[in-house]
Amino acid sequence: MMTQRDMAGFLGVTTVTLRNWKKNKPNLYKTIMKGFEFNEMVNNAKEYYEKSKELQERYDNLTK
Repeated sequence: MMTQRDMAGFLGVTTVTLRNWKKNKPNLYKTIMKGFEFNEMVNNAKEYYEKSKELQERYDNLTK
């Protein structure tokens, strides 16, 4: 999970800007946070896929 500082850096804004968005533009803030959550979910899915693929290859090699 990214920190507020990491997210701000990625977006090219300050952490103060993120806090201001959270307070003054909650829909914008929520949308941005959902985007970061989605990105994390995609990365987790990729990792899971790669681990599953590796396990399948190991199994295939054992059954040859």
